[in-house]
Amino acid sequence: MKISVIGAGSMGGAFAEGLLKGSIFAPEDITVANPHEDKLHRFAEMGASITTSNVAAAMDADIIAIVVKPWLVEEVLKEIKPVFNPEKQMLINMAASVKSAQIIDWMGGDGLSLFQVMPNISIALKESMTLIAPIGASSDQTSTVKEIFDDLGQSLITDETHFAAGTTLASCGIAYALRYIRAASEGGVEIGFKADLSKEIVLQTLKGAVALLQESGEHPEAMIDRVTTPGGLTIRGLNEMEHAGFTSAVIRGLKAAL
Repeated sequence: MKISVIGAGSMGGAFAEGLLKGSIFAPEDITVANPHEDKLHRFAEMGASITTSNVAAAMDADIIAIVVKPWLVEEVLKEIKPVFNPEKQMLINMAASVKSAQIIDWMGGDGLSLFQVMPNISIALKESMTLIAPIGASSDQTSTVKEIFDDLGQSLITDETHFAAGTTLASCGIAYALRYIRAASEGGVEIGFKADLSKEIVLQTLKGAVALLQESGEHPEAMIDRVTTPGGLTIRGLNEMEHAGFTSAVIRGLKAAL
């Protein structure tokens, strides 16, 4: 099985890097295409095939991933359309806000095995939360694509109706998590730690919180109750954050990105 990644920007590059670190594809079965060759050298050093031709990338691939800016999707699809075989090839679109109906129209109608996919940039480290919306794909094809993204973190099969909500929660969400890390690290400096040490403390604390929830399967509030002593420091801090609108701000931010 061969896969081609068209686009080597932030997301395309992260996806290609994850694939090269993964266990599904041999490096020589991964092709990365980008118009600017300077972005391709590092993937060649990792063993991938590289090209500046989208058509060349699409010709021999079993799976073609379109990972370019939304306004470039139509141009790329029309470029590869003459060599695309819908009976043998699957198409993955990672460009946000480009609907499946539009892609199907650009590619000439029905019969397309399409996957609307939204990972986040931690896919480079095989730690992405990826949403997958199959369009016109068989159950075997869907299983294949899910296996690829499960190898690069965790994936969830959903429908296109929920895709925007999943995108803001999982893809945009990584930026929101990073903003909390920044805020907590800056707070650590204000209360007496050096910046690097403060960040290290916050990162390990968050890693521990995630591990606790994944291991126990409990609701976050149940775990919070375990560490909030009546009249203690933790509940004072939590209440002060809520007075400043912490939960409301997070929810409003998620809804604003829909």
